[in-house]
Amino acid sequence: MQTLRNGLKAGLKTTWTLGKVIFPITILVVILQHTPILPWVVDLIAPFMGLFGLSGEAAIPLVLGNALNLYAGIAGILSLELTVKEVFILAVMLSFAHNMFIESGVALKVGVKLWVILVVRFGLAAFSAIIINLFWKGGGEIAKYGMAPEVTAVPEGWLEIGLLGLQKASFGVLQLALIVIPLMIFVQFLKDRNYLQKFSEKMTPITKVIGVQPNASMTLVAGLVIGLAYGAGVMIQAVQEDGVSKKDATLVMIFLVACHAVVEDTLIFVPLGIPIVPLLIIRVVTAFVLTIVVAYFWKQADLKREKEVTALNG
Repeated sequence: MQTLRNGLKAGLKTTWTLGKVIFPITILVVILQHTPILPWVVDLIAPFMGLFGLSGEAAIPLVLGNALNLYAGIAGILSLELTVKEVFILAVMLSFAHNMFIESGVALKVGVKLWVILVVRFGLAAFSAIIINLFWKGGGEIAKYGMAPEVTAVPEGWLEIGLLGLQKASFGVLQLALIVIPLMIFVQFLKDRNYLQKFSEKMTPITKVIGVQPNASMTLVAGLVIGLAYGAGVMIQAVQEDGVSKKDATLVMIFLVACHAVVEDTLIFVPLGIPIVPLLIIRVVTAFVLTIVVAYFWKQADLKREKEVTALNG
């Protein structure tokens, strides 16, 4: 019962914190849509966005998601009329690159160089979007945003525009609460039952595959289950107390920037009406492939340096 209370409290607190971001941003974007400002910016960016198979206005959720967080990015999507393909591409891009200021700060605290994180995250976002756009020919229908109300008429006057913004913002926060509160109760359950520690012990085979030592497993679990931002404290503590090397910390972070908070960052896209299983598969496969490749070349570089040192000493 205590777990439920604590989880519910954490869920409501998180909903309030994130809702304060989503609510005003949704209203602002809806209002800007009906002013000359947003159409001008959209026309300016449109040619560049076409490379990713996106319309110019799709830049709005990308900017919001990277500057703030996934919820802000989703708020931007909810305020736009986009195709299923566009929403899916945005979801994939935002999955790889979002909340850059806070999560990059976490990476620095863990001991990973900033340029590594930026190159990996932005690179994955751009590359994945281009590939999806080239190979997926479907998804041309307009996306249905879960409980979000359909607009049957163009609003006239500032009052109607404001009411539309309030309506969309309210539905956005409601859907956020329905996902975040159960998630935080689940996370609280994991904490109280010490399951995070148990999971980390089971992660040894995975750490072996991606080329890191078993003592990095707690950092990996924290990022996978809770995420980079929410799991920051656990991750930083694990690196400091478990003696994780700089190399292993970097490899784990490369894995996690491609695939972290697998439950939360997948479920929050459900209201957008896109297939979330392919989204999850793309993230997991990319994380494994990228980390294994980087670990292989890193190992080869280390072996080369060792041979050079041996040759010099010999």
